[in-house]
Amino acid sequence: MSEPRDFPLDPAAPGPAAAGPSAVAGGTGAGQASTGSPPRPGIVNAANGLTLLRLALVPFFVLFLSAGGTRWRVAAFALFAVASVTDLLDGRLARQRGLVTDFGKIADPVADKALTGSAFITLSVLGQLSWWVTGVILVRELGITVLRVIVIRRNVIAASRGGKLKTLLQVIAISLYVLPGPFGVARPLVMAAAVVVTLVTGADYVASAWAKKP
Repeated sequence: MSEPRDFPLDPAAPGPAAAGPSAVAGGTGAGQASTGSPPRPGIVNAANGLTLLRLALVPFFVLFLSAGGTRWRVAAFALFAVASVTDLLDGRLARQRGLVTDFGKIADPVADKALTGSAFITLSVLGQLSWWVTGVILVRELGITVLRVIVIRRNVIAASRGGKLKTLLQVIAISLYVLPGPFGVARPLVMAAAVVVTLVTGADYVASAWAKKP
């Protein structure tokens, strides 16, 4: 068995002594510059996996919600809750562990809209939510998603506090409509608040994108 090679394969290649003072001292050599920046994260990572899981849960959520009956409603709510939790985790995980990718920037909002949009559409198909509510929210959400994709190479429209409040209100409103029970006036009141905040934050996003226009 040969000994480990701690010297260059080419005898004419410079060894440590001939590499120059900057290389020996580990100062500002080219080798350091090439290894100083962290590698870009790959598409296959935990954060993107959670995003894809949220997308995969959407058809099952719609199926359970459409089935009718108390048990199926509870099952649909459970899936919706799990999917909503992945929405909180994937972004936090991506930022904390440096897993932010261009794919994730696009797939994450698409998964969000697929989840909430399917809920609104299914509730309207079942006759439990007015179509105008679903239409207003979907037009806003799709418009902002397209806007994000258009400007993503220039800048990223960060989620504002209003945007987070909008998402929270939509999740609560959908949950109230999905869960069986005598929620009475709570359902339309929370849904009305969600619609108002959805429209206000949509206008704010458009204004922010216009202000950052080069």
